[in-house]
Amino acid sequence: MMQLRHFTFNPFQENTYVLYDETKEAIIIDPGCYEKEEQGLLNGFIEKEGLKVKYLINTHCHIDHVLGNAFVKRKYQVPLWMHKNEVQVLKAVSAYASNYGFPGYEETEGDKFIDEKDSITFGNTTLEIFFVPGHAPGHLIFYHPETSTCIAGDTLFQGSIGRTDLPGGDHATLLRAIKDQMFVLPDEVKVYPGHGPATTIGDEKSHNPFVGKNARF
Repeated sequence: MMQLRHFTFNPFQENTYVLYDETKEAIIIDPGCYEKEEQGLLNGFIEKEGLKVKYLINTHCHIDHVLGNAFVKRKYQVPLWMHKNEVQVLKAVSAYASNYGFPGYEETEGDKFIDEKDSITFGNTTLEIFFVPGHAPGHLIFYHPETSTCIAGDTLFQGSIGRTDLPGGDHATLLRAIKDQMFVLPDEVKVYPGHGPATTIGDEKSHNPFVGKNARF
């Protein structure tokens, strides 16, 4: 059965996720580890659990979610998977990383482009993929029905949604995508966001001020 471990890295307090199962195959989603200490925490867990990292995946490519891409690719010799609409978003990071206090940022490129019709398999685990743009033009989320788990990136948060004022963002698109792609999932599905605590689809449908039942779309 799939298991999940999350780490909170970098000044943006970004959530990095490691998913793995009984086969010890694993994937890393959105590595935000920039400092050596952060990289050591991630690698220490992987070594302790005896995991074999199969893929590196970005839900989207804003700076806080890709700071550890180069480390993970180099350390585990794995390809980077992402949506094709995030290519320019990822390329732009090197131009502004120093302005955000990350002069040591190493640029990376995608190795495989994920389509929303695809699925991702590692070990005995298969993740379904949903295209949820609005926060970023190629934003993907990943859903595991058997454990009612959704890795949501910066789409849906506890009581909030992703910001839409960055290049490629669109508020109406994000609202519609959450409603059409995420709120069709069962209420009990646990949503693991790119920042902050986990929530559930049911809680956000009921109480989220942007997309909940009392919100005005």
